[in-house]
Amino acid sequence: MSKTSRRTFLIASGAAAAGALSSRISSSAQAKQTSVPSYLKGYESQYASEARAAAIEWFRNAKFGLFMHYGLYSLLGRHEWVQFREKIPVAEYAKLKDKFTAEKFDADFITDLAAKAEMKYINITTRHHDSFCLFKTAQTDFNSLNSPAKRDLVGELAKACRNKGLGLFFYYSHGRDWRHPHAPQGKSWGRSARPAYKTRPDRYAKDEEHDVSKYVDFMTAQIKELLTQYGPIAGIWLDGIGTSRLNKSVWRAQALYDMIHAAQPQVLVSYKQGFLGTEDFFAPERHGTPQTAGKPLEICDTLQPKGWGYIKADDRKHKTPDQVMKMLAGAAHQKANLLLNTGPMPDGSIHREDVRTLTEVGRRLRQKGFPKSQEPPARRKQPSKKKKQ
Repeated sequence: MSKTSRRTFLIASGAAAAGALSSRISSSAQAKQTSVPSYLKGYESQYASEARAAAIEWFRNAKFGLFMHYGLYSLLGRHEWVQFREKIPVAEYAKLKDKFTAEKFDADFITDLAAKAEMKYINITTRHHDSFCLFKTAQTDFNSLNSPAKRDLVGELAKACRNKGLGLFFYYSHGRDWRHPHAPQGKSWGRSARPAYKTRPDRYAKDEEHDVSKYVDFMTAQIKELLTQYGPIAGIWLDGIGTSRLNKSVWRAQALYDMIHAAQPQVLVSYKQGFLGTEDFFAPERHGTPQTAGKPLEICDTLQPKGWGYIKADDRKHKTPDQVMKMLAGAAHQKANLLLNTGPMPDGSIHREDVRTLTEVGRRLRQKGFPKSQEPPARRKQPSKKKKQ
């Protein structure tokens, strides 16, 4: 069988398996879906007729959510892409797992803070590009339960959100993975697929053995775990590797979306700026605005100057309440929600600057309501350099 034929066969087989899995999950979900999720309180009648329509209406009205980037990179305090940027060897980076204690990660405090800030939902990085997982998974031992923390941080947050009526979204890195043997690698996937190591790490599959379909199976299995272990959730927020020269069908994305909706009909699916166009909402970073085709829009931005994971060098430079209020006004101008990120400290606690800012923002919102629409400031263009004659 030629390499092209084999790839086509594997894609077709994977799609068929995903379809069968979707049917099994759907039957199970229908049996379990008996009550309205706590975050959809007030949308009961809509939920009874069409769960996802109720969730979309809730999302349009939510306005404000908390994003959290937390993982092994937090221990180094030098950006969530530190492994990639500094070309830290895979085996060396993995040793950080033995130092991951998350002793001050407090789901009750986090959810209380979000509620005080008038946020309606939380989004947490269940697995970022370094492949370390904050949840219970049978697919890899590279997770928080197999670290000194010995905790399912996603599970703890899910319980706290459910108790307080907050929606919970799961960020999941879909396609970019700096650890898995069969994750995208090579020039055809772009420069950011893998760190630019001088020699191929032993953990990475050799070119002739590399099989992306195995990685897609791995991701699908993990997303199924996220859908079946933590009760009703609000959404799956996929962060993709970007446009590949390969056919989009490699990812089996529509089969994945169908599986997600079958498991939990109210769950909303996003793929950042959009991948197939069949996503439930779009979520560009910062100022980018895609063609939404009438779908809900969410702008994600961060309380730190640039990074998403904790950056020690940015201490005392985090955004102020005034800046956040302007960001909310800018999001309102685009008829979008604002998903505002905090990068927890190495121990899992929320940065004190962010606690102060979010607490004050919440006070202002309760006092005066959400700010009216205000066009965000245009990006400053760098002056063009004249060519020397």
